[in-house]
Amino acid sequence: MSQETILIGLAGVLASASPLIFAVIGETLSERAGVINLSMNGTILLAAMGGFAVAYTTDNIVLGFLGGMLIGALVALVVAFASITLQQSQVAVGFVLALTCRDLSYFLGNPYMGLPGPRLQALPIPVLSDIPVIGQLFFRHDVITYISFIAIFLAWLWIFRTRPGLMLQGIGEKPAAAYIRGANVNVMRYVYTIIGGALIGLAGPAFSLATRAGWMGTISGLDGFGWIALSITIFGGWNPVRGALGAYLFAFLQWLGLVLQPVLTQVPSQVLQVAPFPLMILTLLLVNIGNAEWVERTLAAMPESARKIFSKILRAMRTSPPAALGVPFERD
Repeated sequence: MSQETILIGLAGVLASASPLIFAVIGETLSERAGVINLSMNGTILLAAMGGFAVAYTTDNIVLGFLGGMLIGALVALVVAFASITLQQSQVAVGFVLALTCRDLSYFLGNPYMGLPGPRLQALPIPVLSDIPVIGQLFFRHDVITYISFIAIFLAWLWIFRTRPGLMLQGIGEKPAAAYIRGANVNVMRYVYTIIGGALIGLAGPAFSLATRAGWMGTISGLDGFGWIALSITIFGGWNPVRGALGAYLFAFLQWLGLVLQPVLTQVPSQVLQVAPFPLMILTLLLVNIGNAEWVERTLAAMPESARKIFSKILRAMRTSPPAALGVPFERD
């Protein structure tokens, strides 16, 4: 395989991961505020269909992306109202919405299946795109991929380096303490859930108008990406940078499956196509395995040098959710 082919493949990995990055950042914001949005899978499908339908009908790709974001925000509003105001189970509400939105996308999207619609075109950045290797990897993409790069940095900066971000962490960890400090916990949870939902919705048209242009209903290949985004959020430890790395890892595994197909001819192509999904689940298990009691016992039985190495690795991988995740807040 030539260097040029590898660079094209890796650039494709960065581009194809952009929808997942939006979804992961959106879910990270929502869960940092204490609200689990399990509607992700259905939201992405409905936003992909809706965004494509809007762009096709209006012949305006920007309206298509805005339409997808609006769908995501409205679904998230339902999640917020049911879980914050009505104090219903966030898991149950989100799961029902995931199934409902998925079926709605297939039903309402029937008239748009297979239609040749608009697609976001690549927009190389002058001068920067001519830099060897780096230019081809990072500066020859479409606008939505560039926005995904920026979104990673902005989300990290907002959460960990600004006062509102610290307040966001507070309402997800210790909402009572945040309330005492002047935060309107439930209003902020509404705001971040809706913003997070809009970003999850953006992932839909990022698929149907960019990386996988068009709408093909049940054979679009998008069903399941919402659950992967949810697992990557956990893998990322509710950190946008680490979550983005998880999204890139998943996209890389998908690309690797395509690369290996001509080599591993004895392996059915379907196995290589679905392999990234169980591999991401296995990775998620490895991330959280350090919390198990049997792991502590195994480490204790190891020689000191090996124990130190493995302990450092496990500590680096270990994650813990926001303490008040999924817990309704009531003012006393």
